[in-house]
Amino acid sequence: MGEFFNPEKGIWVWLSTLVDIVGLSILWIFLCLPVVTIVPATAALYYTVVKCVRGRESGTFGYYLRSFRNNFKLGLKIGLIVIPAAAALCGGHYVVRWYGTRVGGALYVLYVAQYFALILPAGVLCWLSPLLGRFECQGGALFRTAFQLTIAHLPSTIVMVLLTAQSAVFCLERWWPVVFMPTAAMLLVSLFTERIFQKYSADLAPKEREEPEE
Repeated sequence: MGEFFNPEKGIWVWLSTLVDIVGLSILWIFLCLPVVTIVPATAALYYTVVKCVRGRESGTFGYYLRSFRNNFKLGLKIGLIVIPAAAALCGGHYVVRWYGTRVGGALYVLYVAQYFALILPAGVLCWLSPLLGRFECQGGALFRTAFQLTIAHLPSTIVMVLLTAQSAVFCLERWWPVVFMPTAAMLLVSLFTERIFQKYSADLAPKEREEPEE
């Protein structure tokens, strides 16, 4: 019976992980409501997923709040750049898709070409938050590194972009996945990013260890 009630073994580990996944997803949604805070909120989510969901460290929500606060200033500046750019790309893609699928012909070819061309900017966006969450980077270096990783690891980048896009569509079409999908999607993304980050561990300066808030 003692083993059954041990919080570090068996079903309690799974329950703790489930609470972390749901709690982090809800906290991420709440902190993303101002919109301009999406980048620091996502960077903190990535950092906490790696430390606590994958790394099994305790103090999940303390880690998240500390990381959010530490990344807030730079993340806010990045968000003011990438959020309007992402909105413009999505809006342009929607217009081209609308005409391409209804008119056809050359416009459909343009739609297909644009669909593949969006992989590069979308890939850069997917790399920004993991880099911001895990490493010490200034704004220009952050964008440059994200672009280099997008090109150097294009197959993994494509998977990350598709995974992120499909997760977003899934949440938009049905409201209930938002209580777990943000953290679950970030966990899947980290399977690719952390493997790649290990190859550049000598060139990237990791963030100092964040102590969870009490």
